[in-house]
Amino acid sequence: MTLDQFKYIYFLGIGGIGMSALARWFKVNGYTVVGYDKTPTALTDALQAEGMAIHFTEDVDQIPVAFRENSAETLVIYTPAVPKTHAEYIYFTEKGFTLQKRSQVLGLLAGQMTTIGVAGTHGKTTTSSMVAHILRAAGVNCAAFLGGITNNYGTNFLLNEPAEDLRSVVCVVEADEFDRSFLTLFPTYAIVTSTDADHLDIYGAHDAVLESFGKFVNQIETDGILFMKQGLSLADKTKAEVRQYSLKAGDYYSQNLRIDQAAFIFDLVHPKGIIADIHLMVPGFHNVENAVAAGAVALEVGVAPEAIRSALTTYRGVRRRFEYIVKTDEAVLIDDYAHHPAEVQAFLSSVKALYPDQELTAIFQPHLFSRTRDFAEGFAESLSIADNVILLDIYPARELPMEGVTSDLIFRGVHSKTKQKCTKAELPDVVRKMKPSLLVTIGAGDIDQLLPTLKSIVTYQ
Repeated sequence: MTLDQFKYIYFLGIGGIGMSALARWFKVNGYTVVGYDKTPTALTDALQAEGMAIHFTEDVDQIPVAFRENSAETLVIYTPAVPKTHAEYIYFTEKGFTLQKRSQVLGLLAGQMTTIGVAGTHGKTTTSSMVAHILRAAGVNCAAFLGGITNNYGTNFLLNEPAEDLRSVVCVVEADEFDRSFLTLFPTYAIVTSTDADHLDIYGAHDAVLESFGKFVNQIETDGILFMKQGLSLADKTKAEVRQYSLKAGDYYSQNLRIDQAAFIFDLVHPKGIIADIHLMVPGFHNVENAVAAGAVALEVGVAPEAIRSALTTYRGVRRRFEYIVKTDEAVLIDDYAHHPAEVQAFLSSVKALYPDQELTAIFQPHLFSRTRDFAEGFAESLSIADNVILLDIYPARELPMEGVTSDLIFRGVHSKTKQKCTKAELPDVVRKMKPSLLVTIGAGDIDQLLPTLKSIVTYQ
């Protein structure tokens, strides 16, 4: 299958962060793009403003006539989150349309270019966006398909300049392990940030997660390079050259790390020298480590050390990744997408390092019943870094409730100075009574919808 055989592109689940990036690529490249999603969001609003027709009712009649009458020229791209019982999915299947998962189409696109695949159970969104920003700032002709909205560009998609030889274009792809989607990629360079147990509702066991990552690195081109966080067990799974990085050791690492006026300043040590005094305005020890990985692959692609230093200094992060909502002398409110115990631990430890003399209050919304069940003890331990913990109900996302699985599983293991549970509706009053000066919200659900209210509370209390 080649993409030039299609004229019409239909997205089932167009509002997802990864799907929307693909939709933008097809729209920019002259295809007619239409889509369905379950609910309108700021992202679907943006796509509609860019000229894409989107509807939010499961209704075959809303599929444009031109699409229905030209099945041979119509490609249907769907997300695994769309159930097989969906009326439109059934229609396209029964009528013989070409249906492809997002990951399959992304693999086709990326395969035409020199691909950098950034994988990991956490850290991949920030790291891939750092790589893309370094390349774009350094003038490298690149495309990027990211898993978050970058603050530098206001989008999750960067379009490359036209090129006669597409292999001269560097394509940065966030390689998602969910549903084994990253196995459609065959990158020239790959970064693997972590291989922790996650998505066990899909994989069943950690061994299956590790097996999938092993397959991914085995697909790196033979003359390519794997940049692997030190300590991961992947070196014997790939034919590519292996280089290791971490915060403090490996082929690439940071030194002279210090915090000054909420900025993390460090030197990036690499096999050929040192890039000194990088000012990273996106806080966090984990983000310094991500920057080390991004700098490593940028050096290999041919970006000059000074250009890397300059780009990392201007990197402004990704929405919902250590994102400051309020930052004044009187109050700080930070939002983060963390939804795995290791991510929560890294985030809260960094906040504590930034504000060692302030009492930290953390609001956490667990994401998925299965993840809560599998990692309740780890969540409790990580959350206990905070002085005060407020725990919300589980955000179910794609799952139905599981008997006996509630946020209580986490709550009883938390040993912070204070802890309490409440609903989203109760949360504003709880925060008003506490009057926190350092407040963080954590979770991958819809907790961010409360940020305008919380911002108002901490700003004017």
